[in-house]
Amino acid sequence: MNNNIEDSIGHPPFFLKGGKKISGLDELKDYLLTIQPGEFHHHVDGEKNDFESWIRKGLKEEKLADKAKNVKTPAELIAIIHQFLNSGIEQANETNSEIIPEQTYVKTDIPGFDELITNGIPRESAVLVCGGPGTGKTTFCLNLICNAAKKGSKCLYLTFEEDIINLKRHMKNFGWEGSSKGAAENMIVRKMQPFDISRSVEALLAKASGELTIELDEVEGVIPSGFHPDIIILDSLSAVAAAFSGKEEGYRIYIEQLFSLFKKIGATSFLITEIEQDTTRYSKSGIEEFLADAVIVFYNIRSKNIRINALEILKARGTPHQKKIVPFKMISNKGIVVYPTEEVFT
Repeated sequence: MNNNIEDSIGHPPFFLKGGKKISGLDELKDYLLTIQPGEFHHHVDGEKNDFESWIRKGLKEEKLADKAKNVKTPAELIAIIHQFLNSGIEQANETNSEIIPEQTYVKTDIPGFDELITNGIPRESAVLVCGGPGTGKTTFCLNLICNAAKKGSKCLYLTFEEDIINLKRHMKNFGWEGSSKGAAENMIVRKMQPFDISRSVEALLAKASGELTIELDEVEGVIPSGFHPDIIILDSLSAVAAAFSGKEEGYRIYIEQLFSLFKKIGATSFLITEIEQDTTRYSKSGIEEFLADAVIVFYNIRSKNIRINALEILKARGTPHQKKIVPFKMISNKGIVVYPTEEVFT
């Protein structure tokens, strides 16, 4: 076992490289956001797992230690700790409150899609919307946010790539009123510069003098002042990742706190990201898909000499859902129409 951890088993804090003290799960999660692959595998190598040993013997958290025993990457361990901490908060709230708030759900009102998921998407979920170019990710998100705005929900569309005028024109082309009148007061479309965010995060890291407790709402321009969105679309995480090229530490910190911020303000968020057509990885760093409460994957499947648009709900915490790939079409003046009873064959 690594000596830096062995000396403190049973009596936290324990120590890691550079003399940094780790005295709890929040600090461990922050450390994992900065750890390099080689350093992580130094702690997790074959039969040895320093993190699992410390959690079990130092914190006396047997269930968490069991889950941490077989992790292969920092992202996996971060996700496990994140879920454990959130579960603890929920249990404490249940214990200290006589009335447990009933879970509410968000409907997309996209024809056919809501039939794939029982009840709907749990409110305040973070939903990863992933797929290759031209698979319908942006159209899906524009469709659902306009539907939500027309029903009176406050909606925020954050774009790092698309021109605002083009986005509103795209909404009009599909016959959605949210881009012009009626629901316009419920929707804000904001263009952001990913490199500005990259510089802001670097400045905050320097300001924090090595500590990773950063309030993301300090990053200028994320949420408009005085606006409290029910639905947030972020288009896209891929553009943000490109701005952090060579600065993986800053990107992982930003993403983890971005998910936390959206939950903190009570918004249901849909975060678009580009992936390869044939992949088992659904995000840039691998941490996004573990932090997300739900993952929707879009495909452009080749069948002989044509391509079929299709989607699947890969995961959805808190509600049952159909686990199959189904076709959909993008129809003028209607948007996306999903066919939940049909199957895709290639």
